[in-house]
Amino acid sequence: MTGKDGPWTVFQRRFDGKVNFYRGWTEYKAGFGKADGEYWLGLQNTYLLTLKRSYRLRIDLKDWDNVTRHVTYENFSLSRLAINPEEDGYKLHIEGFTEGDPTKPAGNSMGGHVGMNFSTYDNDRDIHTINCAQRYHGGFWYSKCHGANLNGKYQNGTTEEYATGVVWNTAKGYHYSFKETMMKIAPSVPEA
Repeated sequence: MTGKDGPWTVFQRRFDGKVNFYRGWTEYKAGFGKADGEYWLGLQNTYLLTLKRSYRLRIDLKDWDNVTRHVTYENFSLSRLAINPEEDGYKLHIEGFTEGDPTKPAGNSMGGHVGMNFSTYDNDRDIHTINCAQRYHGGFWYSKCHGANLNGKYQNGTTEEYATGVVWNTAKGYHYSFKETMMKIAPSVPEA
């Protein structure tokens, strides 16, 4: 995908709710959906893409009023020091947060997810006493449980349900589910 500071490789895309993201470990590891629709590229594929060089992560969000926001993390990888990334839980490494547009701030909802293992309803690897993936209807790098739930239940904006939607808490809180999200990576810009 071309674009500012690209080209980008999209590994998560949501925009219409046609693909169910409440899935088990095997599907999150391998990937699901289609490239011309909603999809998850897969933990193993994303790990392999980021294994040999440094990547940055950009997260794009669009709400139900069609207001867009984005954030960037300058360093992104999964289980970067592991011999076996699956055994290591595809642990999330991000650092170097940058707000995309200060006039439309999104905030750093992923800050509490750093160093977390990926969890699904059938492979609970979070650090909470409950199964966060099961409780919040998704698969993600949960901790206790989340500030972001981009693979949560697709809902239409404001909802009565607490934190089950496509959540980016620092932008809209836990009772709001975003219309569109995209997680994408690009090689880090070499230092001058």
